[in-house]
Amino acid sequence: MDHVVVVGAGLAGVRSIEALRARGFTGRITLIGEEHHRPYDRPPLSKAVLLGGTDSTVVDSDLDALNVRLCLGTAAKGLRDGVLETTEGELEYDGLVIATGAAPIRLRGEGRQHVLRTIEDALALRERLVPGARVAVIGAGWIGAEVATAAARAGCAVTVVEAGESPLAVALGPAVGSHTIGWYARAGVELRLGAMVGTVDADGLTLMSGARVPADVVVTGVGVRPAVDWLKGSAVRLDDGVVVDEHLRTSLPNVVAVGDCANWWSRRFATRLRVEHWDTALQAPDTAVATLLGEDAVYDPVPYFWSEQFGHMVQFAGHREAGDRVLLRGDPHRDAKWAVCWLTAEDRLAAVLTVDRPRDVVQGRRIVEGGQRLDPRRVADPAVPLRDCIMT
Repeated sequence: MDHVVVVGAGLAGVRSIEALRARGFTGRITLIGEEHHRPYDRPPLSKAVLLGGTDSTVVDSDLDALNVRLCLGTAAKGLRDGVLETTEGELEYDGLVIATGAAPIRLRGEGRQHVLRTIEDALALRERLVPGARVAVIGAGWIGAEVATAAARAGCAVTVVEAGESPLAVALGPAVGSHTIGWYARAGVELRLGAMVGTVDADGLTLMSGARVPADVVVTGVGVRPAVDWLKGSAVRLDDGVVVDEHLRTSLPNVVAVGDCANWWSRRFATRLRVEHWDTALQAPDTAVATLLGEDAVYDPVPYFWSEQFGHMVQFAGHREAGDRVLLRGDPHRDAKWAVCWLTAEDRLAAVLTVDRPRDVVQGRRIVEGGQRLDPRRVADPAVPLRDCIMT
C-alpha cells in the first residue's frame, strides 16, 4: 500500500493519520477537508468558544512532521474502487479512510437558523449572545442544553422548545431526562415541553399548535445526519451512516470508516451503534488503520461522552438500550450529585449516567467493559462505590 487518502479533516481524520504513522506506514498520505481551516476540535464549540474562553480549537497535531498532503476547501463527490472523486478532480488511492462526520439538521422556515457544527457557527452565534437578546433554542438535547447554558450566562432571555416530554428524552429516556427539568428554571430559562416547531420565522418561531415564540436569535439543535450523501451510488453500503463491521471495514475493499459517520457492529452489545461523540473520533481510528494495514483489530468500546450544562458535569458510559431496568443512586430532587444505572436482566451494568459524580462513571465504565454482575441493593446506595457492588 503506497497511498492512503483520508476524507474528513476533523479529529477522526487527524487521529487516523497519526495512527498510520505510528504503525509504521511510510507511504503517501493525503488529507481532504471541506472546510478551509486546519483540523480542529468540535466539543469546545458549545462550551469554551460560546462562553468566550477561546477563539480557536485547533487539534494539537503537527501535520507537516507527519508528512501529509493537506487539501483544504476540497469536498468529496463520489467514490469508486481505487478512485476518490473530489471538487478538485480525481484522486487515486490504495487505502481510504472515510471520516466525513455529520451535518446539522435544519427545520422549515425562512428565518435565520444558527446551528453549531463549525468554528464559524460558534463565533457567529457568540456575537449574538448579548444581554437582553431573546434566544429560542430548538431541542433540549445535549447541544441545546449547552447552548441554553451559554446564552443564559450571557444575560439573554432564553426559551428552549422541546418536542419530547422531557429534556434528553432521546438520549436517556423521558423518565431519566425529566430529572433535569428543574435545572432550566433555576437558570432562568423557560422550557416548553411537548412543543413541536412548525416554522422558523424572521422574528421567532411558529409552533405546530399555532403559538408564537418571539426571538431575536434562533438556534436549531435537533440532531445531525451522517455526511455520506457523496457515497450514494457507490459500492459502500449506507444505512444511518456508513455500514462497517467490528473491524470498521466497509463493503468496499481497502476502505474503512470512523467517527460520526460510521455505523459499526458492537460485539459487546450485539447491535449496531453510531455514536456522535468525541471519544469515538479519538479512539476508533487506531482500529480502522490497523484493519487497513492488514491487522486483525476489533473495535468494541464502551461508548462514553460528557456534557457541561447549568453548572453540572454530566457524564455517560455504556448503551442504555441494553438495560432492562433503571436504578437511581441518590435523589435528583434532593441531592446535588446523583447517578443512574441501567442493569440487564442478569444484573450486569449496561450503562451509567452521572451528575457531578465522576468516580461513578470511571468505575461504571470499567464494570460495563468487564461484564461483572452487580448487587442491585448496593447499587441503589449512593454511599457504596460501584466497584464494591460487584458480586464475587
